[in-house]
Amino acid sequence: MTKRKFAKGLMWFRRDLRATDNAALYHALKSCDQVVCLFVFDKAILDPLPKLDRRLAFIHASLSDLNQQLADMGGVDTAPVLTTHDIAMKAVPRIATALGVQAVFANHDDEPDALARDAQVLGHLAHAGVLFQTFKDQCIFERSEVLTQAGRSFGVFTPYKNAWLKKLEPYYLKPYPTEKYAPQLARANQIPAQLQSLTSMPSLAQMGFEDIDLSAQKIEPGSSGAAKLLADFLPRMTKYKKTRDFPSVKGPSYLSVHLRFGTVSIRALAQAAFDGHAQGNVGASTWLGELIWRDFYMQVLHHHPHVAKRAFKPEYDAIKWETGATAKILFEAWCKGQTGYPLVDAAMHQINQTGYMHNRLRMVVASFLTKDLGIDWRWGADYFAEKLIDFDLSANNGGWQWASSSGCDAQPYFRIFNPTSQSEKFDPQGKFIRRYLPVLAALPDKAIHAPWLATPVDLMAAGVELGVNYPRPIVDHATARTTTLARYAVVKKNATT
Repeated sequence: MTKRKFAKGLMWFRRDLRATDNAALYHALKSCDQVVCLFVFDKAILDPLPKLDRRLAFIHASLSDLNQQLADMGGVDTAPVLTTHDIAMKAVPRIATALGVQAVFANHDDEPDALARDAQVLGHLAHAGVLFQTFKDQCIFERSEVLTQAGRSFGVFTPYKNAWLKKLEPYYLKPYPTEKYAPQLARANQIPAQLQSLTSMPSLAQMGFEDIDLSAQKIEPGSSGAAKLLADFLPRMTKYKKTRDFPSVKGPSYLSVHLRFGTVSIRALAQAAFDGHAQGNVGASTWLGELIWRDFYMQVLHHHPHVAKRAFKPEYDAIKWETGATAKILFEAWCKGQTGYPLVDAAMHQINQTGYMHNRLRMVVASFLTKDLGIDWRWGADYFAEKLIDFDLSANNGGWQWASSSGCDAQPYFRIFNPTSQSEKFDPQGKFIRRYLPVLAALPDKAIHAPWLATPVDLMAAGVELGVNYPRPIVDHATARTTTLARYAVVKKNATT
């Protein structure tokens, strides 16, 4: 019989809600005679959220899926994941002590607030004589694993990507065989009496939140949902480069929410992408590049945590953004999808209605907010943080700073997306616009991208009344472009002084 390091351990799930190919769970099962699993609905995170939150509904349903995975691995008498609605930094040490474990296992979470939480947990556990071990699981290369030849973090993507690919070996994509050690999962009758109440997951209502029918939005949570999406995407991956920019086409993998909450393994996705890339599949290479961008932004946040609140490039913090009542009115129009620019408005209706936004459109609306309306990128980043079901701090921050030209490897500040030409290029027949702006549905294809230029006859025939049932543009793009170039002049000045 194998002698293991610990008699009992606690596996603390966070953003890794799967039983297979899970680094921390693997190390817990391999190191302990018995492993109890835990998830904390952390009040520190949940209390500020709106009472109707898709992310929480996704997590809640994915935990049920995780319990089924554990039962499939360990048998029907496997203990479910203990769940509690509490402050995680207090609950984890308390539950660990009640269980009498010698070690707590978790996967890395490098967001600033998570690191502060984990530091507190580490201290409390150390005081109780319990070891706290964390592992890399949510990316292929993290922290300082990919550095420049000078030993510094990368600030430009392409050299990072090249170094990432050069470092990649089969070892880094190898799955963790958790199934092999499934017998170490605790049995239901091994949970102490004082913790039996935690074997029943609290409902959303019990935690003060409203229930959401995710199936109505075609979102299937858990690893089972991720597996279906991956199976659907793999045959389409070859066309990914050609289809990914068109919001009315089924181009993306739609796996972003599953990556965010770890209901799918990044190693499995990177392996699938790399296999195609190695065969010269351009679509697979493009998708692999998107996965590498994800690692890139995570290492940026790790090495430069200030980006969560300030510009990566300090000179961009000197920009004078619009403020006061006018800025608030413009921002509200953007949030509600009432800017008068159909593609921007349709994209905002998509995020408000579904909690998802197509990646091309994230760039379009971010450019519009920062460079057409002159609104601080942080306002938009915060709005996305509230609305996106796949919200991830590093990627969201990186994307917004890219659009506002203040971040790593960002587009030059003088590159300003024209919302009308973007609409004509990526939604030429207006299919996406018609889906989310039915008021414009009857307009001809040529008119739907810029209704204010449509003929009175076309507007009347389509039932569109500008300023009544659809707004006129709240800014003139050409004028806004000139204003933006002047606004950003301070950046050029600071960079040369």
